[in-house]
Amino acid sequence: MSNSNVITLYYNSESARAKQTLAYAQTENIPIHDVNILKTILPGTKIAQLSKGLGIEVSELVNQEHPTYTDKFENHTFSTDDWIKMIHHNPEIMRQPIAVKGDIVMMISSPRDIEKL
Repeated sequence: MSNSNVITLYYNSESARAKQTLAYAQTENIPIHDVNILKTILPGTKIAQLSKGLGIEVSELVNQEHPTYTDKFENHTFSTDDWIKMIHHNPEIMRQPIAVKGDIVMMISSPRDIEKL
């Protein structure tokens, strides 16, 4: 998508906040290119790009409270590559939704945040 008015939204289709954000964007006629991270596996480079755009470490993209994380992983010090692989293979543990418009990357905490882009 090269249209600079379109917001790319990386989201988990099982997330209530993501569903609300998509519905809000539709209601407000905000153009969205939606990427369901459960169906579209993000390459490691994209995961790294998102964390860099947010100004956070890749480890901070992981929701360590998520049942998949607590069931599969113990608290360790992982390398950036390890965190990327964890998200790549278990996308449901990635904190989201994340909106991208041009060079701006934003973690959406409320559906109305999408208006700030």
